[in-house]
Amino acid sequence: MRCRLAIPAFAALALAACGSGAPEPEPVETEIPDQFAEQGDGPATIEGELGTPMAERVATLGLLNKRNNLSQDVELKPGEQKRIGDVIIRLSACERTAPWENPPETGAFVQIIVNQRIGTSQEREWQRVFSGWLFKNSPSLNVVESAVYDVWVKDCAMNFPGEESPLPRAAASPAPRATAAPSPPPEPAAPSNET
Repeated sequence: MRCRLAIPAFAALALAACGSGAPEPEPVETEIPDQFAEQGDGPATIEGELGTPMAERVATLGLLNKRNNLSQDVELKPGEQKRIGDVIIRLSACERTAPWENPPETGAFVQIIVNQRIGTSQEREWQRVFSGWLFKNSPSLNVVESAVYDVWVKDCAMNFPGEESPLPRAAASPAPRATAAPSPPPEPAAPSNET
C-alpha cells in the first residue's frame, strides 16, 4: 500500500518541478493581450545538451488561415512569440533527432492562442486552443484544433557534433554519386592533302 501512495506523490512532485523552471517568452513584434503576455528569461538549457543550444535553434512553422486559404512560414527561436492577425504562436522548444538515429523526426513545442467568438455571441476573447508538441513526420499525434487556423512543423534548424555542414538535414545528406559516362571513341584523323 505504501508503494502505491509513493508513486503518485513522486509523479506530482516531478510535474511540479518541471513547471517551476519553464521559460516564459516575452512578447515579440505586436501587442499581446495581457492575460497571455508572460514574462521570462528565455529558454532553459538542458545540462549535457547535445547539438546546437536551445536558444540558437530556429523553428520554421507553417500557418494556414482556413478562411482565406492563405499560408505562410513563421520562423521563431525558442522563447519567442508572434502575433499574426487573430493568432499568437509561441515557441518553447524545437528538436530533431540526431543524424544517426532512426526514424528521423522533427518536433516543436508550441502554444496557439486565438482571438475568437464566445459561443453564439458577437463578443471575442483570446483563448489558448493548443499547447503541446507538434511533429513533422507524425502530424496526427497532436493536432491544432481550431476552426480557423492550422499550424504544423516544417523544420528545426540545429546541428549535431560531427555533422559536416550547417545545412538542414535533407540538404546535408550526401547526394548519390553520378557515374561518369564512358567517353566516346576518338574519331579517326582526316587524311591530309599534302603532295
